[in-house]
Amino acid sequence: MKKAVIFDLDGLLIDSEIISYQLYCDILGKYGYTLTIEEYARTLSGKTAVENMKNVIASYQLPFTLEEGLSLEEGMEKEYIKKGIALKPGAETLLQYLKDQQIKILLASSSFKERAVGILKENKVEHYFDSMVFGPEVNRGKPFPDIFLKACEKAGERTEDCLVLEDSEAGIAAAYSAGIDVICIPDMKLPGDEFKRMAVCTLPSLEDVIGYLKSH
Repeated sequence: MKKAVIFDLDGLLIDSEIISYQLYCDILGKYGYTLTIEEYARTLSGKTAVENMKNVIASYQLPFTLEEGLSLEEGMEKEYIKKGIALKPGAETLLQYLKDQQIKILLASSSFKERAVGILKENKVEHYFDSMVFGPEVNRGKPFPDIFLKACEKAGERTEDCLVLEDSEAGIAAAYSAGIDVICIPDMKLPGDEFKRMAVCTLPSLEDVIGYLKSH
């Protein structure tokens, strides 16, 4: 049995990818562009806000700076968050199981602390986490291993005693590079075969993780 489980946030623990998609639809719509969910999944899903905004500004030649775009996105997302961002199916049951088994629970998210903790508090699950690591705490984001190595350090556990739960290709690659077993739980985008091979397995949802842990 693993001694610590490290959760990604967006698209894994919370159902935020569809909101991110809607945000970009809203931004692009103001300038007469449309974005299909397939295009979003292929080009933007699983990447950082900075990467995505750079991509969108360049691809659609939008008339604002990166800083202005990020500020616009942040303000719009706050309005969406006020309406609530739901946990993924099975999330709280899994968190309670890990707590009952005295397995350490960590969050490793590219997001900012205020946003991530606010969403967890809104869903009344922040108390489950023993520690958290956020994007600004590491020099390099996913697919580099830094954020997961930092999480292991905070847990006080060896990489081989930890397990990462991820939905994105970048997150899977980061855990693999860190030498940590990773389970792929796809969200909007099914990772390519190269990334699925990096994972110990691919599961349909968080509801299936308890069964995996009991058998390993």
